[in-house]
Amino acid sequence: MIQANNVTLRVGKKALFEDVNIKFVPGECYGIIGANGAGKSTFLKILSGQLETTNGDVSMTPGERLSFLEQDHFKYDENKVLDTVIMGNARLYEVMQEKDAIYAKEDFSDEDGIRASELEAEFAEMNGWEAESDADSLLNGLGIETELHQKLMKELNGEQKVKVLLARALFGNPDILLLDEPTNHLDLDAIAWLEEFLINFENTVIVVSHDRYFLNKVCTYIADIDYGKIQLYAGNYDFWYESSQLMIRQMKEANKKKEEQIKELKEFIARFSANASKSKQATSRKRALEKIQLEDIRPSSRKYPYIDFRPDREIGNEVLTVEGLSKTVNGEKVLDNISFVVQHDDKIAFVGGNELAKTTLFQILMGELEPDEGTYKWGVTTSQAYFPKDNSAEFSSDLTIAEWLTGYSENKDATYVRGYLGRMLFAGEDGVKRLKVLSGGERVRCMLSKMMISGANCLIFDEPTNHLDMESISALNDGMIRFPGVELFACRDHQVVQTTANRIMEILPDGTLVDKRTTYDEYLESDEMARKRTVYTAQLEDDEN
Repeated sequence: MIQANNVTLRVGKKALFEDVNIKFVPGECYGIIGANGAGKSTFLKILSGQLETTNGDVSMTPGERLSFLEQDHFKYDENKVLDTVIMGNARLYEVMQEKDAIYAKEDFSDEDGIRASELEAEFAEMNGWEAESDADSLLNGLGIETELHQKLMKELNGEQKVKVLLARALFGNPDILLLDEPTNHLDLDAIAWLEEFLINFENTVIVVSHDRYFLNKVCTYIADIDYGKIQLYAGNYDFWYESSQLMIRQMKEANKKKEEQIKELKEFIARFSANASKSKQATSRKRALEKIQLEDIRPSSRKYPYIDFRPDREIGNEVLTVEGLSKTVNGEKVLDNISFVVQHDDKIAFVGGNELAKTTLFQILMGELEPDEGTYKWGVTTSQAYFPKDNSAEFSSDLTIAEWLTGYSENKDATYVRGYLGRMLFAGEDGVKRLKVLSGGERVRCMLSKMMISGANCLIFDEPTNHLDMESISALNDGMIRFPGVELFACRDHQVVQTTANRIMEILPDGTLVDKRTTYDEYLESDEMARKRTVYTAQLEDDEN
């Protein structure tokens, strides 16, 4: 068990948290939610001891082990992948190192023998003999192939490092597990594996995530951070949303009844306060009036952008024809003889673990890369807007947001352009912010405003939810559902894929394509995905045995 006791954290004069009291118990998974800047990651750092509080403290059940997801992707560059995972249980790794050092001695003394015996007993008690196989199992489950397990961390790419650090946090059955955005940079298969792992995890989990589907799958409680307070709700994310909205409606209804009562009392007092025979009743009404208090309904700190893609012209029947596309990148054939035809009502989600293949396909379709073989042809009625995974090139200039967006707008009127910025929460002075100082989330909102103002009838998104808060993801999801044109997209957010796509294309590891006209959940139940789940189930059974 871990709990915060009267925790207050001040940053300058601002109180980020004030008198927070909350207890996290074993067997439950707690989702920490709140607007950007509410302090979700900061609160996890307080719980993990990485950050000191201004007042109050954090207490844990004595003897329990806490593990958290490391955010420094370069910290273990000189360590082997397998060792990095095992280091998640620091004491076990210390025992292994000391034991190996003793056995490596040439002059092995009696004292060394006694110490080695003590270490062997502690090693066995911590299931040390299964450590390497457990670490292998975690890595394989997250998609890190066995041939990478003995390599140095610095030899892995960024997405692979994230998976190793996640395996490190999960290793060794910690009593308390803190995860800050664990699904970031994970493909949908790895997210599904993590969901199953956490559902079966028997200890305490506290997780920050912007993935609504993930929170719905794994959480038994939601801890909502708003205005420096933390309110705990039983249930998953959807239950929190309904509960919080119900509470607001109930408070408003209670206030409405109180306001009516106040009005009646004031009218009675006004009529009879000067009447001697009614003066006692009027005085009694005054006392009753003074006791009535309206509930203080504070508006949430959450802010929702308004994302609405409106095409300038209706799309025709001929949209896009792809024939025999192949492409090799850095010696790897990521696309192999891919062919498909896009219809005028298609919203296609591209899935699969090969992120490079999807990005390469989108870059080819947007004319940024040439295919090695094959052709593609857009219909004459189509116009395209593209959200690239890497948008850094757009934000290297010294332009303001308003100047930059005006460059992409046919209508140069300042009021017209600022209207789009306002929808994306760039109000007032925010419009004169320089591009090069924007945060990751602000850059994404700029790119979405650029797509909205384009009036395109075919939208291509490459991981648009990266860096967005939950409110912006919800707004984007709604905008994608409403859009009347064609969409081609890759996205790690399960709910976005399920609610938007009517066609699924999976680019397999060999670069070939599986094309199904179906929803994402139906696709997951198909034969291709069933085989993957069979492998995962067998892996779980091996772990249990």
